[in-house]
Amino acid sequence: MLVRMRRLRKNEKIRELVRETKIDVSDLIMPIFVDENIKDKRPINSLPGQYRFSVEKAIEEAKEIANLNIPAVILFGIPKEKDEIGSSAFKKDGVIQRTIRGIKEELGDNLLVIADCCLCEYTTHGHCGIVKDGKILNDETLKILEKIALSYAEAGADIIAPSDMMDGRVRVIREALEREGYHDVLIMSYSAKYCSSFYGPFREAADNKPAFGDRRSYQMDIHNAKEALREIELDINEGSDLILVKPALPYLDIIKMAKERFLVPIGAYCVSGEYAMVEAAARNGWIDRKRAIYEILVSIKRAGADFIITYWAKEFAQMMR
Repeated sequence: MLVRMRRLRKNEKIRELVRETKIDVSDLIMPIFVDENIKDKRPINSLPGQYRFSVEKAIEEAKEIANLNIPAVILFGIPKEKDEIGSSAFKKDGVIQRTIRGIKEELGDNLLVIADCCLCEYTTHGHCGIVKDGKILNDETLKILEKIALSYAEAGADIIAPSDMMDGRVRVIREALEREGYHDVLIMSYSAKYCSSFYGPFREAADNKPAFGDRRSYQMDIHNAKEALREIELDINEGSDLILVKPALPYLDIIKMAKERFLVPIGAYCVSGEYAMVEAAARNGWIDRKRAIYEILVSIKRAGADFIITYWAKEFAQMMR
């Protein structure tokens, strides 16, 4: 019998019928950068097509995102004031707390609000933890992360997303949420967050470049895979409901291994550097931009991601209408 695999590729209807991996708008999460220092919105040079928004404009942006049937946003804040411990991050009237309240007042349960929980955007030194004598202190940082998480939960966040990579932070946040009665607030931990070269544009967007050194002592070594699985397992055992791998494209193998091993939803963050590479190549006419975006998102889904944080979420939703 002659096997002709091309019969399954004969036309678009057949290709759609037998397609193994399908991606939908409901798989996507849109990032929003909220800047307390501006009154409107301001373009981000290294992320063409992306903006920093004032609190009011961020709420408007969230409404537009919800109207596109994108299920969730993840919020990153740029405060007016920074200090050594990132105290602006846990203020009751902080930039993210006000944004959460505003979105929830407008949209209620029609849009999930995820609050990134970290110190780097709020500290003068730009690191994700408390610094002493040039070292990032783990346990001292956990006390601040607990305050941030509780302030976000009190403001109405649906999901707290610790991205700092401090040991034990999921346990501390989960215990605090339970103790204060926030039993239904989810934790989405950046469990496998690698110390990657693909974060460059984000540092402009979020104003969180380290004032000294780098983040290799707490973010993951790019060479390691088994370590990522151990990090994920620890976070699940400490109370994380969803797991995130970051970046996405260089770590498709990690996404696949995690999906095969664990029974919790696995997500991926298609990061700023991945976005910027495509945008730069497209501007030079080197690639078909829309096909590249679609192919990248499909590849992340095919690797096993249940959801994807991507700066292309709005555009993808518009493309699929």
